[in-house]
Amino acid sequence: MKTLTTRLATVAIATAMAAAPVYSEQGVTDTEILIGSNNDLSGPFAAFGAPATKAAQLVFDEVNEAGGIHGRKIRFIVEDHGYQMPKAIQGMNKLINGDKVFAMLLSLGTPMNIAAFKLQDAKKVPNVNPLTAARQMAEPFHPLHYAGTATYYDQIRDGVAYLAEMKGGTNVCAMYLPTDFGKDIKEGAESISAETDGLNFVSETTHKPDDSDFVGALQKLNADGCDIVAMALGVRQAITVSGTAKKLGLTDMSFINSSAGFHTVMAKVPGGVTEGMYAASGWADLLSRMDKPEVQKFFKRYTEATGEELPGSGALLGHSSAETLVRALEAAGPDLNAETFQMGMESLNYEDVVSGNTVTYSATDHQGADEVVISVIKDGNWMEIARQ
Repeated sequence: MKTLTTRLATVAIATAMAAAPVYSEQGVTDTEILIGSNNDLSGPFAAFGAPATKAAQLVFDEVNEAGGIHGRKIRFIVEDHGYQMPKAIQGMNKLINGDKVFAMLLSLGTPMNIAAFKLQDAKKVPNVNPLTAARQMAEPFHPLHYAGTATYYDQIRDGVAYLAEMKGGTNVCAMYLPTDFGKDIKEGAESISAETDGLNFVSETTHKPDDSDFVGALQKLNADGCDIVAMALGVRQAITVSGTAKKLGLTDMSFINSSAGFHTVMAKVPGGVTEGMYAASGWADLLSRMDKPEVQKFFKRYTEATGEELPGSGALLGHSSAETLVRALEAAGPDLNAETFQMGMESLNYEDVVSGNTVTYSATDHQGADEVVISVIKDGNWMEIARQ
């Protein structure tokens, strides 16, 4: 009798296991997909991180209200590191080892993402559209790394070359945070100067994330004859640099940001403080495309949900990145794991109207968009002047 009972119990367990799929993949159950984000909600790049995560959550809310993806709802878990490495390491460990997320989305900061790769890769956790355009996000090629836009390096190269041709500048300089992010900007400015006849990289200044006085740095760059200054600073810092340069009368010096300084709020600073500032970015400004119904829909949904007056660049990136993730999850099918997700990502090819980009991934290219959009602040708005 005991033997018969044991056999019956064994059969019952086997039948139950066969009836319902068992998911060993981290962050995936029959009803839920856990997505994490290690972000800056309170530090120098909070103008990007906070609205980006809000916009992504709105996309996930809409997906969940419609029934989810293959029957699973998305749960989005966000940690705030304030652009501080110790807090970023804590947040990364919590999300990957504690919450056990399936994928990371919109994690902000070049050094933070680079530090996270070793742990994420070991756990087969994809890193999708981080809020950094550093070359290391997709180079060298890795099956779990997916960058969103053109790199800082390529942005600054294209931007400096454009300004040199348009304005006739010859001396290129850089103001940057001495991090992997800042080094990408400096190296981009140096490389295009070395490759272009008549251009010379002549000077640089380095800064801390909380620096707020740039008088000395600008006086140095002026004395060194800088015509074009590539910047890798926080949003508030870039605004301060522009205002300080105007007060010092440095009107012949052109300042160009990468996408890290391409933010709607920069154009809206009262008094024309940032008027004439340039940016080379991986997308076009949202307000310049308000004639598109998709942009109008996003604008209305975000402002009504958050009470904010403008979605801004961070929100644009959050919406577009969440849309990419959702499309990839749908394409991966019901049997979700790192391998099927990779196939899903590599199948994407679509027009993102909100960002103004063509998004394409493949088995050999994990950078979604390649365009570099060059813009200038004119009359309180970013105006697109070239596209490379």
